[in-house]
Amino acid sequence: MVSFAIVLFFAVTGLTLNHADKFAYQQHTTQVKGKLDTGWVRIKDTARINKLAIVEYLRNTQHVKSPVSEFRIDDSQCSISFKGPGYAADAFINRETGAYDLTIVTSGFIGLINDLHKGRDTGTGWLWVIDISAVFMIMVSLTGIILLLFIKKKRLSGLLVGLVGVGLFLVLYFLCIK
Repeated sequence: MVSFAIVLFFAVTGLTLNHADKFAYQQHTTQVKGKLDTGWVRIKDTARINKLAIVEYLRNTQHVKSPVSEFRIDDSQCSISFKGPGYAADAFINRETGAYDLTIVTSGFIGLINDLHKGRDTGTGWLWVIDISAVFMIMVSLTGIILLLFIKKKRLSGLLVGLVGVGLFLVLYFLCIK
């Protein structure tokens, strides 16, 4: 029962991913223009650009969330990407004027759970959740087989049904994939 919610989550999101046309989600895009302190970006020595101040400014004024996935500095502009499950924000800052263009894309609940299923832009903690979930599912499968081996009346028929399941899986693989 420990893995009930996990199995249910991955089963539901497996369906939403496999039938994306039926579980379509709306992406919502917001575009914002603004200007930040030119002292943060006009510095010739790019190593001295205050990345933290820029990121915190965007978080506080534009309510950008999710971790920074990339911060790039070119001669004429800075670009910052924030990525999370069901969420992406990209800012392009003109280093001369401090003017920025920010695009925020949200994917709604279905996009969020699909990204969680895939582990996309989720960070190390969620990848551990996925790995632990896989271990729970393996344990559920193996304990089912082990319990079956202790039930003398059902052992042979249970193992035969299991072998039929494996055979059916292989037949479906070769029919549908090859």
